[in-house]
Order: sequence, then C-alpha cells, then structure tokens
Amino acid sequence: MTEGAGIRAGDLPDDLSAAEAGMWQAFRNGSVYDLSGGDTVVDDPHGGHPWGPERTVRARIVCWLLLDGPPALSGRVASLKLRGVQISGVLDLAGGTVTPYVELRGCRFEREVLLPEARFQTMRMVDCSVPRLEAARVHTEGDLHFPRCRFHNGVRLTDAHIGTDLLLNQAIVYRDRSGRSIAADGMTVGQDLQAELLESHGELSLRSAKVGVSLSLRGARLANPYTRLALNAPQLTVGRTLYMTPAGVGSPLLSGSTPARGTRIQRFECQGGVRLDDGRFGDSVDLERARFTFTDDQELSLRRVQTPELRFLGEKPQRGKVVLSGAKVINLVDRASAWSEPGNLHMGGFSYENLVPTGPFPLAERLDWVAAATAEYNPEPYERLASVLRAGGEDEDAREVLLAKQRRRRETLPPAAKLWGYVQDWAVAYGYRPGRAAVWMAVLWAAGSVAFAHASHPPVQTGGHPPWNPALFALDLLLPVIDLGQVGVWQLRGGWQWLSATMIILGWILATTVAAGATRLLRRS
Repeated sequence: MTEGAGIRAGDLPDDLSAAEAGMWQAFRNGSVYDLSGGDTVVDDPHGGHPWGPERTVRARIVCWLLLDGPPALSGRVASLKLRGVQISGVLDLAGGTVTPYVELRGCRFEREVLLPEARFQTMRMVDCSVPRLEAARVHTEGDLHFPRCRFHNGVRLTDAHIGTDLLLNQAIVYRDRSGRSIAADGMTVGQDLQAELLESHGELSLRSAKVGVSLSLRGARLANPYTRLALNAPQLTVGRTLYMTPAGVGSPLLSGSTPARGTRIQRFECQGGVRLDDGRFGDSVDLERARFTFTDDQELSLRRVQTPELRFLGEKPQRGKVVLSGAKVINLVDRASAWSEPGNLHMGGFSYENLVPTGPFPLAERLDWVAAATAEYNPEPYERLASVLRAGGEDEDAREVLLAKQRRRRETLPPAAKLWGYVQDWAVAYGYRPGRAAVWMAVLWAAGSVAFAHASHPPVQTGGHPPWNPALFALDLLLPVIDLGQVGVWQLRGGWQWLSATMIILGWILATTVAAGATRLLRRS
C-alpha cells in the first residue's frame, strides 16, 4: 500500500510523535484533543512556563490534517479541536481550502500563522498566544473568532471576507513593524464585528471596511503613542451602530446587553487620534462615557460622517480637537460637559435636524458651544442652531441665537459700524426684540407730545388748517409714510425744527424695526 493510499484510508504516518498521533486520531473522531495538565499557571498559553515535547505538535502535521487529512471515522465528522497544545514551526495555510471545523483553545504558537487567501468554513482560536497572524484576503463562510488571544506582532486582515461574525473580544494586540496593531483595510464582515474589551497597542486600521450589522468597541482600550492615530477608519461603513461605550468586566460578554448591577464597568478609552472621516452608519455612532486622550495635534475627526444619530456623551477631551465639519446627522444627542473648549471644536458645515440634550443644557451654554466652534466669525453654525430651535417651536430661543450672531459679527466690523451696532443693540436688539422698538416709539410719542405742547406753531396758511394738536403732531412725525395732516400745516423754528427732524429719523428707524420683526413673525407662522 502506498503512503498516500494509506493516509486516505486513515492509517497513521510513520514519523508522527505520540502527541501528533493522538491529534491525528482525535481529528478523525471529531473530538477535543486536550493536552493541558490541569495547573492553571503551567497551562497559561501566555505565561513563561515551558511546554515540552509531550504537548508539542508540528505545524506541518496540523496543515496536513486541515488540507488533506484522513477520513472521519464512521458516523463522525472530522474536525480539529485542540486544547493546551503547542504548535512548532510556521502554520502555513496560505491559499488553501480548509473544509474541517477548526477550534483551538489555550494553544501556543511558536511562530507566525499564515492564512492569506485561505478559505474556511468557520475558524475559532480562543485564548491562544500567536506571534503574528497574516490573513490578508482570508475568506470564511461562517465566523472568525479570536477572543482572548494575544498577538505579539500584529494582525493583518486586509481585504478579508468574513461571512458572519468577527470576534476580537478581550484580545490583546501589539503593533507590527509598520506600527499597526490590526490592519484590516477593505475588510468585509457579514454581520457583527465585536472587539469588546480589546487592547490595541498601535494603530487599528479599518480604512474602507464594511460591517453588515454593528461594530462594538465597548470597553476597548486603544493606545498608540508612536504615531498620530490610534483608530484609523475613514470611509468605514456600518449597517447599524458603532459603539464606543462601556462594557461589563468579568461578566459574560453579551453584546448589546446592559451589565448587571454591581458589575465593574470599563469605559472605552483611546490614547491617540481617531479618524472616522466619510463614515456611513445606519443607526448611530454612540460615544457614551468614552474617554479620549489627545496631544495638541491629534483629533477626533468625524468629517463628513453621515448617521441618523450621534450620541456625543463622552468625557471632554482636555487637549486636541473635535472636528465635525461637513457631518450630517438627524438627532444630535449630547451633554454640555462633553464638548471641547473654544478653539478645539470645529463644526463648519455640520448639519443636524434635532437637538436632544441629556441633562441641563441652557441656551447660554448652547451659545458658548457655537462660539467654541467658530474661532473666527461664521454665521452658518448660528443659523443652523436657530433653524433647529425654530423647527422645534422655540422661537424665542431662535431669536436669541440670531441676536448672538449679530453681536458676534459686530466684533469684526470697523469702529464706526461697530459703534452703530452697539446703538442698534441697545435700542432695539437688532430688531430681534420688536417689542422694545414699540416701547421706544411710545416713549418718544409721549415725550414729543409734552414738548410740542410748549412750542410756537404759527400756521403755514392763515385759513383752512385743523386745530393744533401736539400729540397728533408728534405721532405724525414718528409714523413714516402715513400722513395725519399735521406736519405740513404748522411752522416750527429754531430748536423745534431740529427736534422734529430728529423724531422723523428715529421714527423711520423704529418703524422699520417693528415692521421687520412683524415680517419674521408672519413668515414663521
């Protein structure tokens, strides 16, 4: 019998070690092959305790089983299920098609794992120690799981295609020579990408990645002190929600569930810049209690992001910038304490339709929020806020916002125009409080009526004039366009002429202000 025929019949190859022979038989039986010793310290794949040859199998034999292994025993399904096994050499499955189910738990790899362009049904590696994972363009019909694994020189999943879920919960990933911890540009995940309580030491790169349902970074800690970005994910597409929120520690990881009472909570933390430019999120971007630590040249960049809801509820970054330029959201859920200081917030072209504050967010603080986003005068953030408030029925607040816009604009004007602006503000609040203009007109009318009662007023013509009425005369001066038949009938001289001219000018200004205010009211109704 030839060697190949013997293997296909299920015979053991001659050169297998005792550990490899046991693995071979467990593969045919579809059972778990467990070489752990029961001592948690010794069995820790991430610890320093050496594992001897009795727990070691060659990577070449593992590849042999997965790519061209023996048939399953009668009534069984062949699968590779290893526990507490050390794999020596390079596990190279590049370009191969792996049909059996693969599950490795608590295993230790001496060298890198190469999976580029390999095809799997489902592959699970749980709590394993891996020097490096190369899996560019890997393809799975089902899940790809790496929970609690440690990767000492990075993970590469560029252009990978994951049929259902990608799990990286509680994984620890250190950077490779290029500075990336996880390079997953162009990756496609059919359902969820769960990276809850992930530790990333380097740049997590998800450029142009697509996630069918949700991307969960609950409780993750991303740190990259080497370059500007800890999370680099422009043009990221997520079918539902991106979570950068807390997670329960020590409890079963049920994505999306609320941790039980008494569970220790770990926030999402990021030390390094975040780039989500041009992202598309079907439901929301949730930053509940997220903590960002930036240097002065780093930023949380959400340029041109589109999502129905942005939950901006994290801690205020003490340094760095928050950039929302060109972003489009429907509901902005926020709190006053979450936003950056003046000069560190940029919102040019930021569009939102509804404001849903969490906790107190008075209008004065909302105006400070707009001012913080406009180091130089820009009318657009004020007009956007006023439009949203008016759509919500807050007309008085909308007028206050537009008044604040005029006051901010006034500071950019030359001295003469600035002085005139102060006069307009003091007198009629730039027309946004038309009731004040009406009060001034009433005051001027009363004062004018009293003053003109003492004025000399010879008639222009000796006959055919109405009787002298100082109150009607003062009102005729104040009301432009309307002729009450008093002004052209009586002659005033000296200071009375100057007084009448002043009242005419003030009447035009105040009447125009009242008319403008009334027009705005009618337009809103």
